[in-house]
Amino acid sequence: MNASFTIQKSNKLLDFIFFGNYFYGLCAVILSIEATLQQRFPLNNIVYFFFVFLATVLYYTYPYVRRCSFISANSRTNWYTRNYNFVRLSQISSTVILAAVFAFFLFNYSLALLHVPLLQWLIIFIFPIVAALYYGLNKYNIRQIGWLKPFIIGFTWAGLVTVYPLLFYSIVNKQSYEITTVGTLLFLKNFMFITVLCIMFDVKDYASDYLKHLKTFVVNIGLRNTIFFILFPLAIFGLFSFIIYAELHEFPLPRVALNIIPFLLLIAAAFSLRKRRSILYYLIVIDGLMLVKGLCGTVAMLCF
Repeated sequence: MNASFTIQKSNKLLDFIFFGNYFYGLCAVILSIEATLQQRFPLNNIVYFFFVFLATVLYYTYPYVRRCSFISANSRTNWYTRNYNFVRLSQISSTVILAAVFAFFLFNYSLALLHVPLLQWLIIFIFPIVAALYYGLNKYNIRQIGWLKPFIIGFTWAGLVTVYPLLFYSIVNKQSYEITTVGTLLFLKNFMFITVLCIMFDVKDYASDYLKHLKTFVVNIGLRNTIFFILFPLAIFGLFSFIIYAELHEFPLPRVALNIIPFLLLIAAAFSLRKRRSILYYLIVIDGLMLVKGLCGTVAMLCF
């Protein structure tokens, strides 16, 4: 009885963390810390990371806050149905908190913002605009372009964790933000890594995407071809972006080895998708690679 209760309680906790998208928020924070350290910038204050966490959770939860009267085959959809009131209250509370933090930032740094150059403003707005287009209006959204969807998500995540920490630090400290070779390579590495994870997620949705005529890579060319001709080349591209980055910075061997681990696990995870997997497998194992990558990169920078 106690063992059964413990397992049930554990499952509810996992559902809360992963279905509630709190794990995505944690990954965004860890990846932001990793990218900041790898670009040799000081870390922003805790308020910034709290903002990143809440904004990520809010964004990923948005499409699920819908009343649903039927039982779905999707366990995540059923979780949102059961917890509709909590999720709705959480979204409202998060929006109010984010608005308050944003207003505080504008009030305290309005003078600094007046001196931000046009190019920097373009960089600031490009990522949220692309993220908004992903959901779009009604049926008109980037998600309907199956092959493009993973690259849009990868681009947005790379901007959030690679570019924004430095932008925020530059504005707060009245410094100019510069696009560097190192920052560009790091952006490409994160872009490719997240994009590969997103294509892996399309494997989970193959049946529904096929019925909706959504032309994802898996629907268009099949699972095997997606693994060998899409996932592997993108993972290798991201890996070589890091190796070039490490060479420019003359990283010691242990630091290089730690940062290679997530890419090796990425390739192993791609192989694992030849078998049918549950949604929690994708949320915990596949998305968990973001956390592994962030932790490996952070430890590598702090210890070696």
